[in-house]
Parts: sequence; C-alpha cells; structure tokens
Amino acid sequence: MCRTTGVSRAGFYRAWQEREPKKEETELRGRIQQIVLQHRRNYGYRRVKKDLKDQGWVVNRKRVARIMAEDNLLSVRKRRYILTTQSAPDLPVFRNLAATMKLTGINQLWVADITYIHLQEQFLYLAVVLDAYSRRVVGWSLDDTLQTCLVVGALRNAIAQRRPEPGLVHHSDRGSQYAAREYITLLEKYGIEPSMSRAGNPYDNARCESFIKTLKAEEIYTRQYRDRADMELHMSAFLDQYYNYHRLHSALGYRSPASFEQSLRSRAEEQMSFFRHEEIYRSDVAENREAL
Repeated sequence: MCRTTGVSRAGFYRAWQEREPKKEETELRGRIQQIVLQHRRNYGYRRVKKDLKDQGWVVNRKRVARIMAEDNLLSVRKRRYILTTQSAPDLPVFRNLAATMKLTGINQLWVADITYIHLQEQFLYLAVVLDAYSRRVVGWSLDDTLQTCLVVGALRNAIAQRRPEPGLVHHSDRGSQYAAREYITLLEKYGIEPSMSRAGNPYDNARCESFIKTLKAEEIYTRQYRDRADMELHMSAFLDQYYNYHRLHSALGYRSPASFEQSLRSRAEEQMSFFRHEEIYRSDVAENREAL
C-alpha cells in the first residue's frame, strides 16, 4: 500500500500514531509480541527496536523497553539456581520433571502456558492449565495484564476444580510469571512439584502448545470480539463447554476430554467391583471349607 501511494512506511506509522493512537499502540504491542515470541524470548529491547525499524516502525527505544517491561517480555538471564527457603532476587529455574514421566492417569501432570489475544484497541492475555493425560482444560484466567496475577488465577481455578493430591507435577516454560515467588508458594502450599522446559525448547511443553494452536484456529481467529465481556463469554463457552465436553481428540481415541475421564472412572469402578466380588467369593470358599 505504501509503495502504491508513494508514502514511506515510517511516514505512514507516524501519521497513524497521530490520528489513531490507541490502535497504533495496540498494533505496536502486537508486533513486539510477535518479535519476542519468534525469537523465543531471547531478544532484548535493542534487538526488538532494530527489528521494528526494519519493518518501518519509528519508535523510541525507551518506549519499546517500557512496553516489554509492562508485558513481561524482557529477556531473563537463565542461570543455575538452587531453591532455598530464603527469598532471592533472581528467578528460579526448575528441573524438567515432565520429560521422564510415564503418565497412567489424571492429576499426575499439569501443563500451563499463556497466549495473547488481539482486540481492536487492547490486548487480553489468557493463561491455561491442562491435565496432560486427558487434555482437559482444568483452569484458565483472562486479564489485560501479563503480571503474576494472571497465572495465579488460572492455577487457583484448577486447584479448586480438581483438588489434586500432593505429588502432582506442574510443567511450564521459563516465563517470569511461573517463576514468581507468589506462584511457587502456591504450588508448594498444595504439594505440587514445579517443572520447567529446557531453554529454547518449545517441544518440552508440546501438549500446551498444541492446545493453544487449536484454540486460535478454532475460536480466536474465527471471531471478531466486540470487547472484553464478549470475549470472556465466548471463551467460557469454548473452553468449559465445547472443548472439554464435545471436541474429539485423536490422542484420546477420538473422545472428548470429559468422555475420556469418564471412561477412566468407569474402568476403575469395574475393577473395584471385581475385587469386591473376588473377596466375597473367597470368603464363601473359606466358610465351606470350615464347614467340611
């Protein structure tokens, strides 16, 4: 469009910023999100600014740094860390426990991630927690901030719904929200073991990545949300009703997560019933032998 009209991209963005500042700000945040995620959170604000400049954006480095700080997109130095009871200014990085787990049931491994949703004049952020065995969404939270409260809300929702026994493993990437003291304290309170992906390896959290891809393809990209209230309504319908109860998964034998979990419960009840009948049978045999 700029080439056709003979206008430079930089001039277009400057005029757009003066004419529609809210939309320009939202679009800029979206471009920064794309750049940071494309480079797996390894880019600092200087590299992001250079990438924006190559795309035609005229933006001050301080503004880029401010937006990245507000959205928790600043790159975090990854270093070896030993968790102690004393608080430390550095964020912890936990061992990847999920990589060696062989799942046999629900509430053994939860996986968590965050994605962003671009509305017309703002961003909303969605945090989700999935049961890795059944692929069921057990907790989610929607907010206009990427602060720790976003992921804490999703985790609290999951705990309230599932009431897991101690020993459950919670796996996430190395985002600062999941390493925050408030989040780790909540995990420790319920006996949940934290686990994190290896640096620069998205396949470690493939189940959650796959879910987010499905969510965007089947819900987010198919609608134009009017506002936050409209989006929350549709998100609740998709996650709590359609995805958990109706969407079929090839990995689950083409059953929905809820149907798959129900089959697990039915199988467990049948086994318990079998053992009870076996005990009754053995008791009868013992009584007959005593009578003889």
